[in-house]
Amino acid sequence: MKTFNKSIIAALVLGTTAMSAQANSWENESKDAWIDGKAETVLLMNTNLNNFDINTDVKNGKVVLTGKVDSEIEKELAEELVLSLDGVSDVENSLTVVKNMDTKNTDKDMMDDGDNDLTDAKITTVITTRFLFDSEVGGTDIDVDTDNGIVTLNGSVESEAEKQLAVKIAKNAEDVRDVVDKLSIVAE
Repeated sequence: MKTFNKSIIAALVLGTTAMSAQANSWENESKDAWIDGKAETVLLMNTNLNNFDINTDVKNGKVVLTGKVDSEIEKELAEELVLSLDGVSDVENSLTVVKNMDTKNTDKDMMDDGDNDLTDAKITTVITTRFLFDSEVGGTDIDVDTDNGIVTLNGSVESEAEKQLAVKIAKNAEDVRDVVDKLSIVAE
């Protein structure tokens, strides 16, 4: 009888362990699907990228980007945008830069004349996206302008805490030299 009880207990423990592993697997898969949806959305919303040529795949929070972009800046921008999303642990950027002759000449001219403009556009896009995906910041009420790495925040927030968070998010973005805070607090 004791052997029988031990067998039943062992079977229950093994069954519970297997069910727990299945539940964890299901949780991870649903988190990955959520991250994948957010990554596709952030790439779709960005007007500087042709997201129809960019594919995302997520495994345990790591996003793999594949497909084609027109420039190194677009490749870097796509990675920055996805990396800024909650739940993303890492990004493997396997995007291929495909340049035709027109793009090569345009890129060279842009690098000579306005490398800062491309960096400023990237900074603005990354900060705006982070605001939109942060539930503690009213991203639609904040205007982000960047000039030579200096970010100016205009608009309204509901509290001092929200204002400080918005400034902190902007300061933490890559390539930002300084942040000018012109946000006003408007209590509802």
